[in-house]
Amino acid sequence: MKIIVDVMSGDKAPGEIIKGACFAAKTGKTDIIMVGNSEVIKKYASENMLDISLANIEIADARDVITMEDDPMSVKDKKESSMATALRLLREGKGDAVISAGNTGALYTGAVLYVGRIKGVQKAAIATVLPFPSPLLLLDCGANVSLTPESLLQFAVMGSLYMKNVFGTELPRVGLLNNGTESHKGTELQQQAYGILSQNKEISFIGNVESKSLSENVCDVLVTDGFTGNILLKSIEGLGAFFMSRMKEMFTKNWLTYASAAIVKPHLKKLKKDFDPSEHGGSPLLGIKKPVFKAHGSSDAKAIANAVRVAGLYCQSGIDEKIITALQSSGTNANS
Repeated sequence: MKIIVDVMSGDKAPGEIIKGACFAAKTGKTDIIMVGNSEVIKKYASENMLDISLANIEIADARDVITMEDDPMSVKDKKESSMATALRLLREGKGDAVISAGNTGALYTGAVLYVGRIKGVQKAAIATVLPFPSPLLLLDCGANVSLTPESLLQFAVMGSLYMKNVFGTELPRVGLLNNGTESHKGTELQQQAYGILSQNKEISFIGNVESKSLSENVCDVLVTDGFTGNILLKSIEGLGAFFMSRMKEMFTKNWLTYASAAIVKPHLKKLKKDFDPSEHGGSPLLGIKKPVFKAHGSSDAKAIANAVRVAGLYCQSGIDEKIITALQSSGTNANS
């Protein structure tokens, strides 16, 4: 198995991305192709004080970079960028999956343009595991502002397959994000989606889910439009960071609070791990013909290594073929 890593994109590129790719390569479970400026990659590896080796790692030279400020269509204009090059390598069969911590809009656009959607998928979705003790997959997280009820059903089918095959959830429960649990709540989109989700036999639909209940393990897959999903995701990340910051402040006020912190330290470490998005690796773009993963923009080496691990599990599971079969069975297959 060969994973293609865009090492020039992301807030901590190229250093942390290179380190993470090297850490993943050391496991021996996957081969790595680093895509980026070859001179920069080799220089960083040789000068870094950590134990980093490029042995058995292939480098694909790409001299341009798509920044976080670039327009999503820049992936088409900057053909020699590390992101565009990585996606072309995937399309050409040079690797099994792509990982990038770069511009989300550009990665999504590039995945559709260079790799393409699975036949029958109306819209691909960015699927992210929310930082709760029990894995909860949220999709869409920002790719599609405007959706149809049929697209939300496809998200439910694809998300269920992902949770079953990657996280081992035998019968994933699907919830529809809404401002109330009653079937009549929400906009016209939510009301229509509720109807087709509740009638479909390919998924285990539990009904509407309010955001306040998400930490209570009410569902395994949560579907919504990309605008709402992105706001929810960033709100949770922001609140998690705020909460951990206040906890640190509270436990470092005086000698008594320091002593208290020492007693509960194991529990605090577990809590921090629960809220750490790097634990779950990258977010797959479900509905794309070949695996494309969006790592968090601030990903460090640990997050990239985990993204490689999850991408490997995705490739082994054969989810894309299962999505095609499931969409045909569920009656949601439409011409792309």
